[in-house]
Amino acid sequence: MSEPSINTPINPTTNASASTPISRYPVPSLDSLPDDILARILAVQEKAKFIPNVFLALAYRPAEFRAFFAYYDAVMERESSTLSPAEKEMIIVATSAANGCQYCVIAHGALLRVFSKEPLLADQIAVNYLHAPISPRQKEMLAFSIKLCRTPELVQESDYVALMEYGYDDEDILDISGITAFFGLSNKMAIVMNMQSNAEFYTMARAPRE
Repeated sequence: MSEPSINTPINPTTNASASTPISRYPVPSLDSLPDDILARILAVQEKAKFIPNVFLALAYRPAEFRAFFAYYDAVMERESSTLSPAEKEMIIVATSAANGCQYCVIAHGALLRVFSKEPLLADQIAVNYLHAPISPRQKEMLAFSIKLCRTPELVQESDYVALMEYGYDDEDILDISGITAFFGLSNKMAIVMNMQSNAEFYTMARAPRE
């Protein structure tokens, strides 16, 4: 396995449209980054074999980069969470589509395909999760996520009861809510920054595994 390198060329237009910068804000060079941010980016590069543009774009403001990914880790990597990686990505894809965030739908749609091993599922959820081939329990999870995303003022006790009838508990509800809320922030930042998706995300896990 080749080691990632600070000398790896980073094309600031590495996305589906090579003429469009990955962000409307400046993208710092790798050799200008603080050590901790560089280490995280290189670790992602080693695992994925490319650097997702969100890391490069958010590195423009190091303090916010650190806060963003610290909270990402807290809501997405919580050890005792009962939500599967695919279910977390379902929430992200459904709510990002509701928020009109192209970057997050494309990037996390790719991750949903990877985790679910279902090459069509991300597109189906992004368009209309009610018609997606997922369980009634998962549809209830997404119904709550979409309501919290679009009309949080209308969330009420009956919504929690409906989730609990499908076996979700209060900790699960916090997990669902934290992911929904965090990616509401992520969606808005990606939209304002005009963040562009890497070309790699569009084709990732599209073909069924043999």
